[in-house]
Amino acid sequence: MRFCTIASGSSGNCTYVGTDNTHILVDAGISGRRIEAGLKQLDLTGHDLDAILVTHEHADHIAGLGVMARKYEIPIYTTGGTADAMQRAGSLGRIPEGAIHEFMEDEPFAIGDLNIRAFTIPHDAAQPVGFRIGSGNTSVGIATDLGKYTDYIVDNLTGLDALLLEANHDVNMLLVGKYPYLLKQRILGDRGHLSNENAGRLLCRLLHDDLKAVFLGHLSKENNYEALAYETVCTEVTLGDNPYRSGDFRIEVAGRNEMSAVVNL
Repeated sequence: MRFCTIASGSSGNCTYVGTDNTHILVDAGISGRRIEAGLKQLDLTGHDLDAILVTHEHADHIAGLGVMARKYEIPIYTTGGTADAMQRAGSLGRIPEGAIHEFMEDEPFAIGDLNIRAFTIPHDAAQPVGFRIGSGNTSVGIATDLGKYTDYIVDNLTGLDALLLEANHDVNMLLVGKYPYLLKQRILGDRGHLSNENAGRLLCRLLHDDLKAVFLGHLSKENNYEALAYETVCTEVTLGDNPYRSGDFRIEVAGRNEMSAVVNL
């Protein structure tokens, strides 16, 4: 199985997960041209995609979804609430009839040789989810856009081989920054976004000897820096209540405008 981000940040998100036989994207929140360029670096085209999974309806997760679905006739998989929200907003444009496939949280389904389980996340969207995706004995997790983490989320992310985890903002930068008060409260709230510190604390609960890679993603352009997110998460891991140090694991920040390294599992 291969796993990487094509883009990750508050301005757009797109993640690739695939095997030799099955290729999917999770979210398509950047332009179709950028998605195609990322696929090209993986020696793929849109014609190779078996599905696009959608976490929720916010623009930074679906900006290129309609274009890709129409151009390559790619099935879209999402929750009923997200499907309704996208269609009501008209943000996808014309989508071929039958292109959207709805699933329920906590009910596993398969696309090719990928086994997929969606889990509920606390975010200010219609019916948002994270994903656990596996093939054979390997599995990866995608958990961004969550205002807080719970035991339920920890359970869904336990025992992974690789993980994309939100480290959206530095709390102090957010508080003193230019955002309006209500927006700051939304981001800091239980249905907002995960701070660097909380990302590190969540990661402490997910560490195990066989974890091969962690990508820190969905960084805010205005309220975070790559180096700050990395150092804060690493400090939480090293000083946290766990037997590990951050240097025991591959931890990287997923780029806003460039692909991450490809993790081969």
